[in-house]
Amino acid sequence: MDRAVKAAGLLAALAVLATAAPAPARRDADATDWRRAATESDRIRLRGWRTAWMKALGQARAGGAGKEIDGLGELADPDHSIAEPTLPDGDYRCRTIKLGSQGRAVLTYVAYSYFRCRVSAGGTQLAKLDGSQRLAGRVYGDTDARSIFLGTLILGDEERSYAYGRDEARDMAGVLERVDAKRWRIAFPYPAYESVLDIVELVPAGT
Repeated sequence: MDRAVKAAGLLAALAVLATAAPAPARRDADATDWRRAATESDRIRLRGWRTAWMKALGQARAGGAGKEIDGLGELADPDHSIAEPTLPDGDYRCRTIKLGSQGRAVLTYVAYSYFRCRVSAGGTQLAKLDGSQRLAGRVYGDTDARSIFLGTLILGDEERSYAYGRDEARDMAGVLERVDAKRWRIAFPYPAYESVLDIVELVPAGT
């Protein structure tokens, strides 16, 4: 069989494969529906948010942080939220509370100090402005009781964030809820590093 015949056969086989195999699903970064914008791994993480929450609470209490968790009150209660989760534009004080351990961390409870966060663009953009680990991303409406945050982690002295979906280790996906009149939280199930659940608390600056 000569080269021309072999080449023709190869091209024909490739054409059959291209026709038979469906194109991979693509994310739409400009979508208004978070399900279209989110990566598959983040959709899986978000579906398991409550399982992660209960696991994280159990590990933290077993690690001796029961008093600290009780002190968080409704902030640490996965079943508590109030309607209208939209974050008004403005500056906020925000802090991260890490619960549980994925096995690479010894501590099962860590509460960090407050840093500065900012909400803009009609409650659709959120950024943590200082600290060694920062976040930046978009808030998507979901139900009358929660929104969804999709963004990326910014480390150290980096000045710009990665595009969401470019690096799975930097991607962040969380459930945003309103806890009371002037307090919100974002729960991040199974973050890439250390904990089983991260809770970011947000309160308006000056309160």
